Amino acid sequence: MRAIVQRVTKATVTVGEEQVSSIGRGLCVLLGVSVEDTQKDADYIVRKILNLRLFEDENGRAWSKSVMDRDFEVLCVSQFTLQCILKGNKPDFHSAMPAELAQPFYNSILENMRSTYKPELIKDGQFGAYMQVNIQNDGPVTIELTSPAGPKDAKLLSKQEKQQQRKEKTRSKGPSESGREKSALRSRQDPNATSGAEGALSSEREP
Repeated sequence: MRAIVQRVTKATVTVGEEQVSSIGRGLCVLLGVSVEDTQKDADYIVRKILNLRLFEDENGRAWSKSVMDRDFEVLCVSQFTLQCILKGNKPDFHSAMPAELAQPFYNSILENMRSTYKPELIKDGQFGAYMQVNIQNDGPVTIELTSPAGPKDAKLLSKQEKQQQRKEKTRSKGPSESGREKSALRSRQDPNATSGAEGALSSEREP
């Protein structure tokens, strides 16, 4: 999961001619959900957004207070293009979570924010709509967040287990055909070269 967090003096979201959301001082968050994201990724991003110390304290000391410390607002905007992978110069969005799965997942992130902070201070754009987002960046201050890579998914773990099983089977079968072929090739290249077994036989014939 990726998030672009911008400290703002104000931000608005407009769909068509209608303004659907606006905030004053606080954070505007562009949030991109990947097809591999889990609740663990969501919890990490929510915790970071709400606790980033991007604001000054009452004495003017910078980088001291979070949005929660200052009772500022948060505007979240779903942004699947953050999951873009470039193929040459053409953007590819296959790593983004499909809309039918992303919407409930994204809504759960908003609910997580609202239950952790103050629900009336968490605003939203309009999922899936063509939006105009106006951001008055304060500073400018922009932070990029990426949730840590979690444990490997079940499919990958299964693949790794199968690879390990194949290795164990190969070891239990003894030398591979390719190993025997290499040994025979060395013997042809060096007439004096012998295998261990041949050495043992020749030693028995010696007086």
